[in-house]
Amino acid sequence: MKKIIGLLCVCLLVALSGKAQDKKAKTAIDKDKQFVIRAIEQKNLHYCQMARKIWGFAELGYLEHQSTTLLQETLQKEGFSIETGVADLPTAFVATYGSGTPVVGILAEFDALPGLSQDSVPVKQALISGGSGHGCGHNLFAAGSVGAAIALKDWLLQSKKAGTIKLFGTPAEEGGGGGKVYMVRAGLFDKVDMVLHWHPADANNASPESCLAYITGNFRFYGVSSHAAMSPDKGRSALDGVEAMNYMVNLMREHVPQETRMHYVITKGGLASNVVPDFAEVEYTVRHPDAKTTIEIWERIIKAAEGATLGTGTTMKYEVVAGLYNLLPNETVARMMYSNLEKIGGVNYTEKEQQFAEKLQKSLQGNIPAINTAQSILPYKLGYFPASTDVGDVSWVVPTAGLATATWVAGTPAHSWQAVAANGMSIGFKGMVNAAKIIAMTGVDIFNNPAVAGQAKAEMEKARGANFQYKSLVGNRKPPLEYRKPK
Repeated sequence: MKKIIGLLCVCLLVALSGKAQDKKAKTAIDKDKQFVIRAIEQKNLHYCQMARKIWGFAELGYLEHQSTTLLQETLQKEGFSIETGVADLPTAFVATYGSGTPVVGILAEFDALPGLSQDSVPVKQALISGGSGHGCGHNLFAAGSVGAAIALKDWLLQSKKAGTIKLFGTPAEEGGGGGKVYMVRAGLFDKVDMVLHWHPADANNASPESCLAYITGNFRFYGVSSHAAMSPDKGRSALDGVEAMNYMVNLMREHVPQETRMHYVITKGGLASNVVPDFAEVEYTVRHPDAKTTIEIWERIIKAAEGATLGTGTTMKYEVVAGLYNLLPNETVARMMYSNLEKIGGVNYTEKEQQFAEKLQKSLQGNIPAINTAQSILPYKLGYFPASTDVGDVSWVVPTAGLATATWVAGTPAHSWQAVAANGMSIGFKGMVNAAKIIAMTGVDIFNNPAVAGQAKAEMEKARGANFQYKSLVGNRKPPLEYRKPK
């Protein structure tokens, strides 16, 4: 009971601080945007509670049953129609409100990470030893996106504007789950005009960004087992096949674009040193800023595997297990979103939050930014970050833009216990509320100026190049629903 009362107080403080902050900015915000801001503030307590509940569930990819149920029930009560289990993904859903065009999509992620259980305190303190935790802030991502969708719904209803809102509940972004890949492949985004999303971070930014495309797969080599001392001539080592492949790929590193990243790990190498192994397996990942180049390098890796079989007398089969496109930036949408970020601004801490941040920063490594950078906004520029996301696939079929807000203490890396701690308390909730407002305001811009959808689409088509046709990098593979289930 004490923790619940404390959480309610925290959520109230978030709401009050948000109102104080917005009061300064509202002179530059028109009445339509003021409407969605107020709509979010009025239900702010509910969204904070939702974020905290999902933070507590901490469910891994494709296992987010409690989280998706909570989100769906919330949206259904607000008048959204729900289509669940889409794209053969049990925890995925699409919530729809309105009719006609433009159709604005909003993404919501809600999966956690393994091994990152952490209490909402500024020192390392697991809630469950070895348990999972929201180290990437997807609890905030989900609740904030739902808040934005509901505020936009309220505004559409009172303004009698034409248009449709689609909230996409997208599971398993982490760990190669790639939930959005299967949703894109199933055509769920085909009739959407623009997609908006956001992500927790330690800074505020809405610049258009790209990232790395990647392909991950397993190469399985088959040989002939034999006694390694008495009859080695009768054996054919599957491990030799793996090692020959690895040697050739390592030689490739000199002859690929310098932005390329190639990683591998031998997952199975035999059972005993005195037995010629008849089976061995290696997992490979290739990354590059361009999806087309990623595919080309992956095909060269396949050739290296095939060459390894010739030299070692083995056979090989491979399987692509995950593949993501790089993000395709869209400045038409990004500039609208950045403008709204400027209107809302950054995050201001209370004295108690400042103390929390100061204590947490003592555990961080490297050059640590000042705590008050949470109040500022990074300059607008076309950017790039060296990681991957399944939002990339969405961005190649629908004009897409995203933002980051300061939900973590400055200097906090993603996928850390420090991020989990902030994601479960008021610092995280404040950034979440700002993101909800900015997404809802950008939605207002689109609904008030439907022609912008055509401009964004034209930009996307030019960036994709002539004759582009989306083809999933995972091919016809079924969603990997079993990969997180307890063994």
